[in-house]
Amino acid sequence: MTSIPIVSRLPRLKQMDHLRLPVITWFRRCPKRPSWQELVHNPASLPAFVRNSPVAMRYLHLLAPLAWDRFPERNLQQYRGVPPVPHTPFAAACLVKLDQGLDYVSRLREYLVDHPPLIWLLGFPLIPSRQFPWGFDADASLPTARHFTRLLREIPNVSLQFLLDDTVHLLQAELHTEGIILGESVSLDTKHIIAWVQENNPKAYVREGRYDKTKQPKGDPDCRLGCKRKTNQAKRQPDVESIPTPTTNSVPAKHLAVGEYYWGYGSGIVATKVPGWSEFVLAELTQPFDQSDVSYFKPLMADAERRLGRQPRFGAFDAAFDAFYVYEYFHLDGGDWTAGFAAVPFVQRGGQGQRFFSDDGRPLCSAGLPMVLRYTFWCKTTLIPHERGRYVCPLRYPEQTGESCPIQHKHWAKNGCITTMATSPGARLRYEIDRDSEQYKQIYKQRTASERINSQATELGIERPKLRNGRAIANENTLIYVLINLRGLHRVYEIKAV
Repeated sequence: MTSIPIVSRLPRLKQMDHLRLPVITWFRRCPKRPSWQELVHNPASLPAFVRNSPVAMRYLHLLAPLAWDRFPERNLQQYRGVPPVPHTPFAAACLVKLDQGLDYVSRLREYLVDHPPLIWLLGFPLIPSRQFPWGFDADASLPTARHFTRLLREIPNVSLQFLLDDTVHLLQAELHTEGIILGESVSLDTKHIIAWVQENNPKAYVREGRYDKTKQPKGDPDCRLGCKRKTNQAKRQPDVESIPTPTTNSVPAKHLAVGEYYWGYGSGIVATKVPGWSEFVLAELTQPFDQSDVSYFKPLMADAERRLGRQPRFGAFDAAFDAFYVYEYFHLDGGDWTAGFAAVPFVQRGGQGQRFFSDDGRPLCSAGLPMVLRYTFWCKTTLIPHERGRYVCPLRYPEQTGESCPIQHKHWAKNGCITTMATSPGARLRYEIDRDSEQYKQIYKQRTASERINSQATELGIERPKLRNGRAIANENTLIYVLINLRGLHRVYEIKAV
């Protein structure tokens, strides 16, 4: 749908050069605009009004490196009435919207109407008119603001992921000529996205259920309630004994946690840092806010590996990713953890501190004895189903040895020590990695790559989008990271040109 219905456009046919041709025939016979690459390498093929427009030439320079000729366009041949708006110029226009810092698609449309050369450059189907020196009606050639919003919601995210694929391949090719291998070390982090609903506005009156996950906000059917951060009360109050204990449903003060909750989404990225050049995005994923941080790991690393054509050697993560499968992913055959590892802070869980292992990989009990694997079982209650092993005291299983526990463990009378852990090599690596080594510290510093990318994304408006559904937000997030990579690519061009 364009801004003016087809019925009201019929009088405009008198202004067409092809006076006798119907509108549909004119669209089919309209000369095809040259490709972006042809326009860059042959500026003479640009109309004079485009060459004389600084805005159009700036975006020609910014967007031309992308493979727009291979963009997965929808079928434009099967239609009734006016041809549909192609996805290719729409995606390019959304990159302009983000680059200009325009909050709403209605502002994007106004900006394009004010810059007709940009409409021609982006490739929107043009409605010819002799009333304008550039030969077409800019307002009639664009979809309505409402149609723009629908396109952002309906365009397949895989099409926009193609653009992100292309930026990574372009960066690989440019850095390869400098002897740099992109993505040797990566970092993964998540960014909260606050939904555009009144429940997130502390000044808005909400009768009840502001943070009740069973009461979905009417303003956004796809957002979910999640916690941005949670702080233990004991860390906030040094003297926890001074905190009075409630008389009903009491919770010890040291276990009381205070959280910051929002309705919204989460954006996860895999980023890599190339010292002296920039930081780049290798993969991105948007999910509802109720998904855990570790749920991003598998799909994001799969996308990063696909784009790089290989597996990264090192990874830097925060404490939320202290899981066995994170360590296992970066563990290389041969057992040398220094050849590739995940730098993740250790998180003590369930009162279990540091563990030690025998040469054959069995955990040692508190007395330093290798424990015996009694049986294994399949754990299906966690995010990643995996095999777990139950290890027991070697003095009591498989048969009683008659010896007593050297340290008289408190559970000795109840069949001795028992521990349960994943049988994966990553479960041992979690304890065996030397977190005090210089190499670990250097890899862990790579986390700044994802932090810097998140900072750039915040400047582009990722934190508070003016959109009200998950598909549109996910698509805009993908385009934000495409733009960040494009800017990084041009920094590479500038450095190489010096």
